[in-house]
Amino acid sequence: MNGLSTVLIVVGLFLLGGIYSFARQQMPKGLIVLLSIGAAMCLGAGVLRLDVWS
Repeated sequence: MNGLSTVLIVVGLFLLGGIYSFARQQMPKGLIVLLSIGAAMCLGAGVLRLDVWS
């Protein structure tokens, strides 16, 4: 597990917390969808960059 994959996973988890917070505050759905896409991309990239696949 290298540093970049760790950073991507942490940022993705941070964005997931933001999604939860924004949903509870009843923010606009477009913003929540945008955060969801960003979180999914960060988590996906972080998991794919892990060195366990080779």
